[in-house]
Amino acid sequence: MTHAPTPSRLRRRVLIAVLAVAGVAASAVTANAMFFTPPKAPPVASSTTTTATTTTSTRAQTADPTTAAPQPADTSAAAPATTKAAVALPPQEPIPANAVRVAEFVAECPFTHRLPDDPIVLPNLPGASHSHSFFGNVSTNAHTTVETLDKATSTCNPKQDLSSYWVPTLLADGQPVEPTGTTFYYLGEGVRDDVTARIQPLPHGLRIVAGNAKATAPDGSTQSRWSCLHAGHVGASKDFVNCPAGTMLESYLDFPQCWNGKDLDSADHKSHMSYPVAGDCPSTHPVPVPKLRQVLRYPVSGDPARFKLSSGPGFTMHGDFFNAWPEAEMAQRVRDCINRIVKCGPNGRP
Repeated sequence: MTHAPTPSRLRRRVLIAVLAVAGVAASAVTANAMFFTPPKAPPVASSTTTTATTTTSTRAQTADPTTAAPQPADTSAAAPATTKAAVALPPQEPIPANAVRVAEFVAECPFTHRLPDDPIVLPNLPGASHSHSFFGNVSTNAHTTVETLDKATSTCNPKQDLSSYWVPTLLADGQPVEPTGTTFYYLGEGVRDDVTARIQPLPHGLRIVAGNAKATAPDGSTQSRWSCLHAGHVGASKDFVNCPAGTMLESYLDFPQCWNGKDLDSADHKSHMSYPVAGDCPSTHPVPVPKLRQVLRYPVSGDPARFKLSSGPGFTMHGDFFNAWPEAEMAQRVRDCINRIVKCGPNGRP
């Protein structure tokens, strides 16, 4: 026989049932907390700017390896603080179908003035040098610095090239003669194609001297060559040549294209640079830069005995270069013209 539960027992059973239900609910909440991850708040967009004043050392110290874009191998780890690691560049344009595949861009820089000054070899000593003919930057004198070049103007095409170029003055029958053709080529030739692909911009403020102003005879230090425009049969020489009437005397000079990655100048104004060896830059000067080729055309011809340089015979021809290209202009031309092996005009485009 079954007995009906008493009121007290009924209350206990109800209480036990309520507690059981509460326990199940608590377990469900705990489970949700263990396996449910709330959505993350969207990341806050960081403000990003491209700057032309970040140095290699600063980039190395501040770059976040988890977010930084991959960077090409930097062969100039010891570059000075004045050498910039990155500049803002426009998007790279496709190579035109009719592009000439020569690694080259140019600057046409007419004659500006003549002075017995040399701000690289004899800085702050006005009148202490033999006469020089200057091209490009109109301000160059014995007191020139990269800062004064940056603030001046230039005869170059493109006008953005504020660099200064100078050579000993040519004398014909004792009178100064200035070139009417003044082209400065920036080239990727003279090295292997894989080296051309990693050529870096010439650092802002770099100073280079090519040739030997003190040469006593044509020798291995004679980098310049003399020839005749439209008279290739005459041949090139380290000294003046006899150009036929109606032609012009030409001077070619190639500057070194391997940099030590550290110095913008050196005591002899040459040791920080080197010419390539077997198609590559030597380990002492591991950074390939564009090769500057200076081509000057003088409106003279005839007997070479009539000619003399302010530094001496024709084999003393030398050239000085003080780089004041704006960094973005130089970097864009190296990227688009030199590294890709594309012939570009003064505007930096094919």
